[in-house]
Order: sequence, then C-alpha cells, then structure tokens
Amino acid sequence: MPELPEVETTRRGIAPACEGQIVSQLNVRDSRLRWPVPADLPALLAGRRLIQVDRRAKYLLMRFDHGTVIVHLGMSGSLRVITDDSPLLRHDHIELHLASGTRLRFNDPRRFGCWLWSENPDSHALLSALGPEPLDPAFTGRYLHQRARGRKTPAKNFVMDNHVVVGVGNIYANEALHQAGIHPRRAAGRISLDRFNRLAGSIHEILSAAILVGGTTLRDFVNSDGKPGYFAQSLQVYGRGGKPCRRCQTPLKETRMNQRTTVYCPRCQR
Repeated sequence: MPELPEVETTRRGIAPACEGQIVSQLNVRDSRLRWPVPADLPALLAGRRLIQVDRRAKYLLMRFDHGTVIVHLGMSGSLRVITDDSPLLRHDHIELHLASGTRLRFNDPRRFGCWLWSENPDSHALLSALGPEPLDPAFTGRYLHQRARGRKTPAKNFVMDNHVVVGVGNIYANEALHQAGIHPRRAAGRISLDRFNRLAGSIHEILSAAILVGGTTLRDFVNSDGKPGYFAQSLQVYGRGGKPCRRCQTPLKETRMNQRTTVYCPRCQR
C-alpha cells in the first residue's frame, strides 16, 4: 500500500498541474471503487476551479470553493498527469479533464481506492479522528510520551495507530524503531521521554528522506509521472530479515505483528 511519503510525492507531483485550473469534465469509467464514486461528482466539479491539493494522512484533498474531493490510492492506485494523447489503460477508472488540456488519470487495478465528496472534510468520518501529522511541529517525543502513559500496546503498534499519529506505515515504523533503538514489542508505556524524543526525531527524519526520493517502491506503486520511488535502496531493516544489522552486524530477526512483517535487531533494539 502506498504510504505517507508516496502519497506526499504524488501530491507534489500533481499540484503544479492542477492548482488554479478549471475542471472541464470528470469522466468516471468505473465507479466501483472501495466505496462507489458519487453519481453527482462530475456535475459537482464541472466548471469549478481546483484551488489547492492538500494531504491529510494518506488521503489527498482536492479543494474547491464549495467542497473537497477526498482521494485515497488504496492498495495499488496511482495518479498520473497526462499532457499528450496517451491511450487509456485498462485500470484507468477516473479521468479529470482540466481546461488547460491537462488530464489527471486515476489507475487502480484492485479498486481499493476512493473518490469521495465532502463539503466539510475535517468532519468527515475518514478524517475527523486522525492524530497529528508526523511532520508537524505538534508531533514531538513529549506528545508520544503523554499518549503512551499506562499503555501496554507494543511500540510498533502504537506508532502505527492513526489515532496517535498518522501515516507511519509498516515500512517506516520498522525503520524508525530501529534508528531509535526501540524493540518493536516493548510496551509503549515503558518507554522513557528521552527515547520517545529519539523516536519522534527518527520518524520525522526517515519520512522526510523518503519524500525527497519519491517514496519506497513496493509492488505496484509509481508516483505521478509513472516513475518508482527509490527509498527502498536506503532501508536498514525492512526486507532484510536474517541479514546482518548494518550497525552491529548481528543477524536481523523477522517476525509477524498484527499480520505485518516486523524486522528488528535483537542487539541494537531494546
């Protein structure tokens, strides 16, 4: 599934082509996504100016003056900016036509993504209960320490909880915990403020680095220009179970937590 860096990379890729542009039409070729595309969405967008493309967690927010389109890429979705006569692909389910002649195509082979409409996205059920963004100043080690008080939840599950902080998916949780030296199964309530400070810093650093290189290429993900991300080349633990830790050379352990692959160093992470 595209994680926060992949979604932010997509936002940065499509925003220059879309912001400030008038929508000439929205062509919904197949409305059967995770939730059906609203039947009136083409009429709602036609002739309207797309003011801004934002991101909240792993959702893209296409803001208009009368509401917002909430887009999720699902398991394998992608958005591509089209400026030529490239033919539609099999799984190009939605195409947003702009008055400039540019088109935005949504491709989703598994149809787990969504295009929804909301007049007040902050109160939408998908967004209203989300925690802070991991790149915002409000996300600090002290914040994590306060939220973790008395909790027996494993550290990995804790930082992947969207009510605690958004967008720290499985890949980046593995990487951040390794960099901060925290065992993924350690109870969140037993982590000190100092160690949470390191963890918050690691999350910020790793996500920022992944955004700069376009995210992590896994399975079907491509960014807005059809090119893969390259952060996978920098992964320290994820996908390296059994290989030596790059810090201490101890073989990395691989296990499953909540049906997710978890890789850690038994020596560096406590």
